[in-house]
Amino acid sequence: MKLVALPAFSDNYIWLLHDGQRALVVDPGQAQPVLDALQRLSLSLEAILVTHHHADHVGGVAGLREATGAAVYGPAREAMPQPLTLLKGGEHVTALGLQFEVIDVPGHTAGHIAYFCREPGDLAPLMFCGDTLFSGGCGRLFEGTPLQMLGSLQTLAALPGNTRVCCAHEYTLSNLRFAQAVEPANAELSAYIERCQALRAQQLPTLPSTLALERQINPFLRSGEPQVMAAARRFDPEAQGPVACFAALRQWKNQF
Repeated sequence: MKLVALPAFSDNYIWLLHDGQRALVVDPGQAQPVLDALQRLSLSLEAILVTHHHADHVGGVAGLREATGAAVYGPAREAMPQPLTLLKGGEHVTALGLQFEVIDVPGHTAGHIAYFCREPGDLAPLMFCGDTLFSGGCGRLFEGTPLQMLGSLQTLAALPGNTRVCCAHEYTLSNLRFAQAVEPANAELSAYIERCQALRAQQLPTLPSTLALERQINPFLRSGEPQVMAAARRFDPEAQGPVACFAALRQWKNQF
């Protein structure tokens, strides 16, 4: 199995997973980057996995379905481009001979889902998490609550540490600038910033990350750590408790 991040728009990634013959894609906001890759790699598209309803994640679905006949899967609790198979947490979908567990992760949107594959061939576990978890950050709360998003992130963080975090945007460096403002003494974070800067200087993706790394450097997965809670209270002295501190971090990031 090979995993490819296809750039789309200004900072999106459409994830392409393939075995040399068959492929699936995740969150195709545009059809053309996928069609170009399918032609270049001589692949047939078997499935399209969608995490949430935003246009930069579903805009290419209809065109790809029409061009390839691929099966489409998406969240049951959101308005999605029809026809497709609707999924909710605890269900499974099989594509390329791999089984993906569906995980409910509300917060960014009300019905957002993620896809987790524990054994994707010779790759480490894969998690396609859309706009819920980013490297060094998390999605804005457009439709959900801080309690929902914190719960969603805790669910994802509990997956195996070697899980590859395949999020949908190249937001890493901007997220890490904020993370360093929260935890300036975090040595792992400083080293990761250097690695990501080197990758971006070569116009390479910083993704996928891993959950083990995110648990070390991502303030939104570390909102219960004493130093992160103290930083959140410096932004909002009224923030008491895990959910309030998480909400303060998210509001601080919105204004950062």
